[in-house]
Amino acid sequence: MLRPNEVRRKLGAGEEVYGLFSTLPEPTMVEMIGCAGYDFVILDTEHTLVDPRRLENLIRAAETAGLTPFVRVPEADPGAVLRALDAGAMGIVVPHVRGRADIDATIRAARYAPEGMRSLNGGRGPGFGRIDPAEYLRRANAEIMVIALLEDAEGIEAIDEILSPGGVDLVLPGPGDLSQSYGVPWPVRHPPRPGSGPHPARGLCPPHRPVLRHVHHAGAARAVARRRCHGVRRGRGPGSDGAGAARASGAHRRSGVTATPSAVPAGAPGGNG
Repeated sequence: MLRPNEVRRKLGAGEEVYGLFSTLPEPTMVEMIGCAGYDFVILDTEHTLVDPRRLENLIRAAETAGLTPFVRVPEADPGAVLRALDAGAMGIVVPHVRGRADIDATIRAARYAPEGMRSLNGGRGPGFGRIDPAEYLRRANAEIMVIALLEDAEGIEAIDEILSPGGVDLVLPGPGDLSQSYGVPWPVRHPPRPGSGPHPARGLCPPHRPVLRHVHHAGAARAVARRRCHGVRRGRGPGSDGAGAARASGAHRRSGVTATPSAVPAGAPGGNG
């Protein structure tokens, strides 16, 4: 049954939240993440083979452990968005956001009218009839988050176009694919190449300050862990030891791409909170 989105609430109160990517489709692993004190988990269905029934059980495990469950869906797949939300996901992580059209398509699939056209259904979300249908639609639109994953140079260059119309609750950098799009696959902390212009993170204008931040070294991740450790683990590769962590902070209802509060005005449709 639809619950209050604790990540949204904490961000709206100016608190930091932390979570892990989970690429192992095991409910016990999800429970362990919750018992370790994290705020959210991102369940991967882009690179990980997860059938709908298993995904629903992963979400149940997150709920049991007090985690807010987000799901990273395959690129340009509105059907996957619908199934993840019907299973109980509280947010959709949209991979390879290169332009505003990617966000508009996700909002249409993830939110009910008048904000979108998500297909109507019963089931887990409205508690199998326990929540009044009209109330459920209102609450779902208010609680479910749209999270943009920027992992292409085109997305960095189009950041204003992507965020300015609103509807994006968080922005998460995808350092692996982003490094490849800049011609240096995997060294995720590689300095800008000569003639390539400023570092993409420095190209963000002030209204779009960062919300999610990665910590790529094991030592840094452990330091985050000691501060009530909640991070986002990333994969292995040259320049990354596979023990990455990320955190989100949002003192205002804003969106951004590094580590501090930023961008959609409070009360705007789809603004984070």
